[in-house]
Amino acid sequence: MAQQLVLDIPVEESVTQSTANVDLAASVLKAHGGDALAAIQSLLEDADFLRDQLWIASNLVSKGISRGWQPKYERT
Repeated sequence: MAQQLVLDIPVEESVTQSTANVDLAASVLKAHGGDALAAIQSLLEDADFLRDQLWIASNLVSKGISRGWQPKYERT
């Protein structure tokens, strides 16, 4: 099983700065030792996992609870 990605965001940055000021792309690359291909592969695997989770959740939640809302699996 793949290991969960842990981003290197210092505590003082997360407390004093908004997350918009943190360079997430640089954090992802650093987490993969600078290997861009490994970073992209990891992010694609995460996206696939999240799509599967969304599909499962959308099939388990009744249409009455979601008031007719249907999830989108891709950005439009």
